Amino acid sequence: MRKTIFTCIMAGLFINAGKSHAQQKTDPATESKITSLLKQMTLEEKIGMIHGNSSFTSAGVARLGIPELTMSDGPHGVRPEHGRDWKLDNEGNDSSTYLPVGLSLASTWNPELGYAFGAVLGSEAKFRGKDIILGPGINILRTPLNGRNFEYMSEDPFLISKMVVGYIKGVQDQGISACVKHFIANNQETRRDGINVEMSERALREIYLPGFKAAIIEGGANSVMGAYNKFRGEYCTYNDYLVNKILKGEWGFMGLMISDWGAIHSTKVALLGGADLEMGSDIGKPVLKFPDFYMAAPALKMVQKGEVKESVIDDKVRRILRIMFKTNMINATRKPGRHATADHAAIAKKVAEEGIILLKNKGILPLKKNTIKSIAVIGANANRDNAMGGGSSQVLAKYEITPLEGIQACVVNNTAIRYSQGYSIARDAKADAKMIADAVENAKSAEIAIVVGGWTHGYNYSKWADNAFDAEGADKPNMNMPFGQDELISAVITANPNTIVVLFGGGAMNITKWEGKAKAILQVGYPGLEGGSAIAEVLFGDINPSGKLTFSWPKTLEDSPAHKIGEYPGDGTTVKYKDDIFVGYRYFDKYKVKPQFSFGHGLSYSKFKYGKLNASSTNGVTTVSFTVQNISSNTGAEVVQIYVKDVKSSVIRPEKELKGFQKVFLNAGETKELQFTLDSETFSFFDEKQMKWIQEAGDFEILAGSSSSDLRSKKKIKL
Repeated sequence: MRKTIFTCIMAGLFINAGKSHAQQKTDPATESKITSLLKQMTLEEKIGMIHGNSSFTSAGVARLGIPELTMSDGPHGVRPEHGRDWKLDNEGNDSSTYLPVGLSLASTWNPELGYAFGAVLGSEAKFRGKDIILGPGINILRTPLNGRNFEYMSEDPFLISKMVVGYIKGVQDQGISACVKHFIANNQETRRDGINVEMSERALREIYLPGFKAAIIEGGANSVMGAYNKFRGEYCTYNDYLVNKILKGEWGFMGLMISDWGAIHSTKVALLGGADLEMGSDIGKPVLKFPDFYMAAPALKMVQKGEVKESVIDDKVRRILRIMFKTNMINATRKPGRHATADHAAIAKKVAEEGIILLKNKGILPLKKNTIKSIAVIGANANRDNAMGGGSSQVLAKYEITPLEGIQACVVNNTAIRYSQGYSIARDAKADAKMIADAVENAKSAEIAIVVGGWTHGYNYSKWADNAFDAEGADKPNMNMPFGQDELISAVITANPNTIVVLFGGGAMNITKWEGKAKAILQVGYPGLEGGSAIAEVLFGDINPSGKLTFSWPKTLEDSPAHKIGEYPGDGTTVKYKDDIFVGYRYFDKYKVKPQFSFGHGLSYSKFKYGKLNASSTNGVTTVSFTVQNISSNTGAEVVQIYVKDVKSSVIRPEKELKGFQKVFLNAGETKELQFTLDSETFSFFDEKQMKWIQEAGDFEILAGSSSSDLRSKKKIKL
């Protein structure tokens, strides 16, 4: 029944899908209308459109029927309304569906859910009167310490590329513009405002650009947000190489390049470097006035003096008008959006269900709800809302079900549930002996102990990082579990060996002190407003877990490539990406370091058998096929992953790279044949001397498996 209901919801989302946004094209009739409007506008009116006129709007031209452009943060839900002083307005109905975060979405490995997710976001943004939703975020998970990893998707560019396209199309088929961010290399929050990133051209092309390229060329994203940091000495938002030559040149991007808030630091360089719209003000201070923006009065004077051509301004205004026409903002009526509906909540729950990752299970899960008499639920995260955390990604949720509430709703036969807080959430909190003692007594008297811990979001917007380890504006100090959780979990496991640990958070943490003793471990990210229900249903087997890690989980921080062979956080002015292309599993494979959990890892209550892999190549296209069988008695889903290994290359290449995946749903005993088509790009690397992608002749291995370290079938081919 659950699958049937969701299928109906998905069908409803696709019925109203608009035209494909796969190519960046111009419509001659629309361009003619834009040209006509530009001719009627004064220079002052044009300049007025390329900078903010409030916290989240830029000016229109009322006399010509050009409206304001209204933006909202919202990678996983439309943000609460903010006034000119950045304080919450709290006027009207500004609650939204709190969707799981980007990391949780990517953990589903299900591009169809990416579309459904985006469609919910686009519909609710439209209901709230927004024109651009500032998401998705797709920066590479380079270090476990990055405070915004929870917003992003993966360490792997191929996985990002496949997940981001559906998200963008889902948003934009609702008539709202998506804004893919942060372009590019915003991989740390520490010193993000000016840190200069240095990396090789190969790392740029093979690791850090592919997700953005897919967002533009395949997803047709209407807008892009620049990163705060510098790249090779110039700010990313108006970096001539990144913006003019690659984004607008190579990729043919016809949309709008928006600055992050306060990311413009000059006038002429920004105007010529490709920035189209300057937004922002300092947090906690009034929004900048017209003369204070670099692309306001100073820009006007430069054009009037002939230092900058008016055609430069025209191009920026044209890009704004282009997306206004594309999303029916001018001379057209949008169909109304829908807000915080039951079917939107169902999508959020479905994403949570498929995004929860079962990292470990020593036969304790699923729990048998008909026989359990008592459960100890322990940990502050078990009884805590997360929607208003994380900084600019905060969402005022209509409601949020906590894990404790989910477990209470899921049990039967009057199962006794006793809750112990276990630890206090405060930035420098240590293990609390009294709280631990209460948790231990609770665990001793229960059949099962469930500890819900991990990282946390911050709440207070102006001080969001005070109690947060997953938030904009601050990185984590280390990978150690905060608030004395190691001591708590170890004590609970000693008191009750039947202990299950549920971890919230945006990525890996050091769990080496107790991992070997825990009976089961779940990674849930931040699973949205229905997250507590999804967690409980996975624990009790109502849902068969199918989420997979989108990042490699190192045992310690020292095992992370950015910290072992790269640089982090840099010398104060520059951070050199010495880890180069060896990010995530590429590093663990190459340097033979064993992670705590591998990229792509995630357990199921089902077992799957892979058949013999067949591969053939014709006219530069390789077709791969094999069968997957569910050899258990439980209906379940497997994420089948395809990796490619270049046996011998003229350059150093990773041991293998993800080049395909499919989430396949199988009934008990069912077998399906899967087929993958791999083009020449699959086998290529970027040649820095020739500045192009190269496929060398020779032997390649096609590898199929359940994770990067669990490969079940392979085949060697010659190209």
